[in-house]
Amino acid sequence: MKPISLSDKKPVFDFVRGLIGRSFRRDEIERLDELLDRLQQSSDDEVLAEPMRISQRGVDLIRLFEGCARIRSDGLVEAYPDPGTGGAPWTIGWGATGPGISRGTVWTKSQCADRLSADLDVFSGEVRAAIGNTPTTQAQFDALVSFHYNTGAIRTATLTRRHRSRDYAAAATEFSRWNRAGGRLLKGLIRRRTAEAALYRGEEY
Repeated sequence: MKPISLSDKKPVFDFVRGLIGRSFRRDEIERLDELLDRLQQSSDDEVLAEPMRISQRGVDLIRLFEGCARIRSDGLVEAYPDPGTGGAPWTIGWGATGPGISRGTVWTKSQCADRLSADLDVFSGEVRAAIGNTPTTQAQFDALVSFHYNTGAIRTATLTRRHRSRDYAAAATEFSRWNRAGGRLLKGLIRRRTAEAALYRGEEY
């Protein structure tokens, strides 16, 4: 965006002059001029800033733990039951659940990949909304998206509150609390939470 011209600044100066009921001193002109320039720069930064998205490293972690199970001999992918309940929610591809997915649902591998990509866009947006403007590294964001993709709990989890308060060490310890499904302690969830916590800390998982 081009710098604010003097003609664009004049209405602001005239308005403020009317409020204070007198002419500006030299130092006031300089300070107001500087403020207008800073406000424009902040606006430019907001326009140019790209929303944080999950990186390939985060996608790889999700693929690692979700897997693309139940690939049939004909190459199609079949839905499978939740390991915690032995039934609903039924899952297909890389962790896709929801309406239209039940016992007997069959997709192509391409459908599985497309659904994962679409779901990660949604879950990334929900994580961005939950953490707001909290300073967040790419590794932290990836770990939070993986956590939310698996639990759906980013808005209510103590983990999120710890992150928003910038107590990152405490937030990292919260992952391990989410290791049960259907009331059962699951080794797969223990491994996943350990990996997510390591990624959140910027370590190898």
